Amino acid sequence: MLGLSVGVVVTLALALAVGAVVQGTVGLGLGLVAAPVAALVAPPAVPELLLWLALVMAGATLLQERHGVHWEGLLWALPARVVGTALGVLVVAALTPREIGVAVAVMVLLAVGLTARTVEVPVNRLSLPVAGLVSGVSGTATSIGGPPIALLYQHRAPDVVRPTLAAFFVVGAALSLVGLGLGGQLHLHFLWLAIALSPALLLGFAAAVPLRARLPVEVVRPAILAVCAASALVLLVRSLLG
Repeated sequence: MLGLSVGVVVTLALALAVGAVVQGTVGLGLGLVAAPVAALVAPPAVPELLLWLALVMAGATLLQERHGVHWEGLLWALPARVVGTALGVLVVAALTPREIGVAVAVMVLLAVGLTARTVEVPVNRLSLPVAGLVSGVSGTATSIGGPPIALLYQHRAPDVVRPTLAAFFVVGAALSLVGLGLGGQLHLHFLWLAIALSPALLLGFAAAVPLRARLPVEVVRPAILAVCAASALVLLVRSLLG
């Protein structure tokens, strides 16, 4: 399939299924699980493959939980995401993958450390555009754009966090793909690979649905922080070793 061995395709499918379970339960995590695996077994597919599949995953979440979306917040965050996407394309062209990865990872880890116990950032007309901008840059450059918005919404109810992040991911992934395309860094044959791998992703999403009801509300915020921190650590290690 597109020059990939059966073993590589199966590995990608398993990683996507596991990542979909995590994101379908907590609200983010697809990039945490699947991006490092894709970077290891199919490096040319990153970030395009993950961006196409982010559209599928977020779309499925929106279809199921669209009534919980915090639209007011998105109206402030998404315009900044557009600017961040443009900056992300410039960053990809100007910096090395190592420099981008280290910078994004350190930034996310600092944010997790500050918000875990001492600082509660309000969701307002200042913080939303900032989070949208940072997410646009990191999502376009590394395919991991969820932590800035997730950290901002970590104190909201799970049934608000998941669909709000999903709505943000749909628009954000689409913008990143358009931005990469305009920058001449998009290879549409990865769209076909994403279509072929979508059933594995949707199976993981379906498996996450019954898990949500069993997950205590008080566990969701620590889980969000853990996923954000793990995403940053994986990105940091991958950047330093890569």
